[in-house]
Amino acid sequence: MKIVCIGGGPAGLYFGLLMKLQDPTHEVVVIERNRPYDTFGWGVVFSDATVDHLHEADPVSARSIADEFSRWEDIEVHFKGQTIRTTGHGFIGIGRKRLLNILQARCEEVGVQLVFETTVEDDQAIARQHGADLVIASDGINSPIRTRYADTYRPDIDTRHCRFVWLGTRKVFDAFNFLFVQTEHGWFAAHAYRFENGMSTFIVETPDDCWQRSGLDQMSQEEGIAFCERLFAPWLDGERLISNASHLRGSAIWIRFPRVICDRWVHWNDGFDIAPGQQRDVPVVLMGDAAHTAHFSIGSGTKLALEDAIELARCLKDAHGDLRAGLAHYQDVRSVEVLKIQNAARNSTEWFENVRRYADLEPAQFTYSLLTRSQRISHENLRLRDPRWVDGYERWLAERAGVPVADTQSAPLPMLNPYTVRRLTLRNRVVVSPTLLQAAGDDGVARDFHRMYLGSRALSGAGLVMMEMTAVTPQGRMTRADTGLWNAEQQAGIAAIADFIHRHTSACFGLQLGHAGRRGAVQTGWDPADQPLSDGWTLLSASALPYRDGLSPVPWAMSRLDMDDVREAFVAATRRAAEAGVDWLELQAGHGFLLSSFLSPLTNQREDDYGGSLDKRLRFPLEVFAAMRAAWPADRPMSVRLSATDWAEGGTTVDEAIEMARRFKQAGADVVDVSTGEVTPDQRPVYGRMYQTPMADRIRNEGQVDTIAVGAITEADQVNSVIASGRADLCAIGRPFMSDPAWLHRELVRLGRGGVAWHPAMEPARTQFERVLAKPATPL
Repeated sequence: MKIVCIGGGPAGLYFGLLMKLQDPTHEVVVIERNRPYDTFGWGVVFSDATVDHLHEADPVSARSIADEFSRWEDIEVHFKGQTIRTTGHGFIGIGRKRLLNILQARCEEVGVQLVFETTVEDDQAIARQHGADLVIASDGINSPIRTRYADTYRPDIDTRHCRFVWLGTRKVFDAFNFLFVQTEHGWFAAHAYRFENGMSTFIVETPDDCWQRSGLDQMSQEEGIAFCERLFAPWLDGERLISNASHLRGSAIWIRFPRVICDRWVHWNDGFDIAPGQQRDVPVVLMGDAAHTAHFSIGSGTKLALEDAIELARCLKDAHGDLRAGLAHYQDVRSVEVLKIQNAARNSTEWFENVRRYADLEPAQFTYSLLTRSQRISHENLRLRDPRWVDGYERWLAERAGVPVADTQSAPLPMLNPYTVRRLTLRNRVVVSPTLLQAAGDDGVARDFHRMYLGSRALSGAGLVMMEMTAVTPQGRMTRADTGLWNAEQQAGIAAIADFIHRHTSACFGLQLGHAGRRGAVQTGWDPADQPLSDGWTLLSASALPYRDGLSPVPWAMSRLDMDDVREAFVAATRRAAEAGVDWLELQAGHGFLLSSFLSPLTNQREDDYGGSLDKRLRFPLEVFAAMRAAWPADRPMSVRLSATDWAEGGTTVDEAIEMARRFKQAGADVVDVSTGEVTPDQRPVYGRMYQTPMADRIRNEGQVDTIAVGAITEADQVNSVIASGRADLCAIGRPFMSDPAWLHRELVRLGRGGVAWHPAMEPARTQFERVLAKPATPL
């Protein structure tokens, strides 16, 4: 096979090397625009796993690379005058220039042709020149080839919000250092680590608005570097910062990172005239930064490039000459792995773009938040790395929660610390989410099923058990199986649940009140979704817009009189909830229900005082909440559930949700329960584990409002990570508790921890339960 690699970075060089090793008869040429010893940037970082992959692929070059490694275990965070050091992280650094030189020498050793100082203007001309069967586009982050075939690759390039400059210094750091400096213009961060004897990488980044306010956009390269030297002088010990980007002028050394994602990585030039009278289908394959990028804050750009090369070489070998099949498999397999890294990199990128969001955290929690920012490192993973530091951090969290911990005791897990709001104390941070059960009769009364379901979850050890959205009027139901709270019989049903929970468990009992609005009068959830009832009722909404065009009934746009009636229905239900013994009341103002229809610009097209600006869209939901708060006992907490984004163009944004949360807090809300979506069936959510937690994080740390995180939180380890990092104050668990009332007990056993008491009647089962779960699984 004749192979041309356009671009002599790590991806092109390593792929050329592996293909030549795989079959010495392959003719491989790598074409690079720079000279052999030119490179830009300083050190690059690997993980131990990447090194293992290199040893498997080519032990010879892997040994040469390993001989040059600088290794370190520690991360040191410098924030607000404190230095916090953790260990067990296992970093490996090497100079980018040295890495390329090793790969260049190894390529020449095995017979790969290297062509330097050649800029490829036309990949098709190069393919003809070399009679190529395969063209690798490893031509970097600004790939001209990717641009040429953009209709095939369909790149999505997101230019991120921070400016960064990649410098070096002779100050040697003995750990991976994160340095944070606050100026009058905003926060600057430095990532500093040793990559060879006597040299360290020193990357400085800051949000673009801070960069401009600091005047760096007007400075020369030398002036900008001097600015950074002054800023980070306490850590440089008199050493200078050095640039090797002399080809750039002025502020051009400061870059905004482009996040690159491509839908496809392979373009086929079908029927390509490879030579006079010869036609061939020639693929052009993206690799490395041309195909994808990952932010330097997780150190994975070079890792991804090398692992691209390893996977493509493996796929082509396994395809036994079927080039199309090999390339299709390469994209299918590799794109999934890259997406995982890119998702982690996105989380990390956004963390550094928003350092000011976390600036009010204490240094210990700031450090924890930084270490777990990508969501790839969980609480237990961090414990494996540095058990001593995590133990000390758990003690610190416990002390802040008012839990004394003796020196001879282990501190409670973060999720098991109590949470106090007004005069109510939850025994831990785990909430049974208000999940629609739709198990009531047409009378809206909660009977045996609800007592069984909610009572068993209260026995599980959760701190707060929330009952599903309960309608305040018959017309406020979604289905005929919804619970309601507009009469004494319904109140008695809820009181029986509260009584059971209070008498038999130490959990608190919460209730969510709501009105379905335009989403009402439909079949139950296990029937086809959103199908209207044949004998439904008149629906209300902010505007006369059906939930599903052509299917759902058109709702009545509420008049002022309708608003008065609905407000009073919420107030009456609030009083009934208080009399029934409910400890915690939540207002449902999300998910496209009645109050949500006022908040979202997609569903509120009113032209009066209740539509248009955010202030006006908030007016009626805040009026309802304020009236409820006045009717609810002052010593009991209230929360409000919001959809923090509609996942649809023109809908509610997270920035607006932050302002909504602030306004509800001003009206007396203690906590915001942060969900997303379901406002419109045209939503395009981005699902994933803990996918709504970033919104709870923003509302908590930017809006200064306590939050409940909810959505795809399935493990206790995730709950611990969310609580310990300060991303939310409570975590609501839905489906895991639906499928397993003993979810919390099971998760704690899995972590090897206790901390949640069993009911005395069930205590005899505890030892067996823990012993059986602790056994290794027996193969079938």
